[in-house]
Formats: sequence, structure tokens, C-alpha cells
Amino acid sequence: MQMAQTLERSLNRAHCQYELVEHSESATSLESARKAGIPAAHMAKSVILDDRRGHYLMAVLPANRQLDLNKVHKGPQRWQLSGEQALAKLFKDCQRGAVPALGELYGLDMLIDPTLVGLQDIYLEAGDHESLVHMPVDDFFKLVPNAEICALCA
Repeated sequence: MQMAQTLERSLNRAHCQYELVEHSESATSLESARKAGIPAAHMAKSVILDDRRGHYLMAVLPANRQLDLNKVHKGPQRWQLSGEQALAKLFKDCQRGAVPALGELYGLDMLIDPTLVGLQDIYLEAGDHESLVHMPVDDFFKLVPNAEICALCA
């Protein structure tokens, strides 16, 4: 189990309460939730978008929902799903496809679906394919104070 260093430093610096939850290797956030035995609606998945001109955006929504790109309105840009190469450059301390849903820690603007706001606790990828961070939702939002709340799900 290897938590991303950026994530670990930020959690500790902000004095967040959290625990690591181990699970067998998984390829998606939805699969991580299933293997960890947690509700998929409490698993925050990140979707990285770009505008083809070097600007990136993280959309965060429950693992059991799909992103509706037509609902992503952040500036005048038209957003598309980012490629794997961009993710490797942006999240150097994470395994490919295991990006923590805390984009502000990596310098990204964030949009968060309101279905995550009312939760008591939240789970997110820890930067590898075998562990999750479980934390109170209040601590999650303490780490992303500039995130915009808007409907993102299809």
C-alpha cells in the first residue's frame, strides 16, 4: 500500500482525520468500492478534463454515476476527457488511474457534484490501486476550499 506523498503531506498538514482502507487490486473507482465493501455512492471518483490548450479541470462525482460533459461549465472552454499521458504528468506520485479526488492539491480547479456534499464520510483513491482514504466529508472540503459545487451527473 503506497499513499501518494502529496496526499499524505496535505492530510497531515491540515490535521485531517483519515484511515487507509486496503482492498485487492482494482482498475476503477467503482471496482475499488466493491472490493473494499463500501457504498459506491460514498466513493468519490475523479475525472480529469482538459480544454486542448493546456488547462485542466477535475470533476468529482460518486463512483456509481457517470459524468455528463454537457453539464461541465467552467469558463468559456469546451472540456474533453484527458489522455493518460497528461495524467502521468499531473499526478507524478500516483499510479496511473488511481488519482485522489483532491485536485486542488495538484493545482487543478475542481467541480464537485452536490450528491457528495451531504455525506458524513467519503472515500477516495489514495494514489495506488490497493488502498483508499476514508475521511469525514468536512475534512475533505477543508482540503478543497475553492472547489465549485455543481450538478455533473448524467
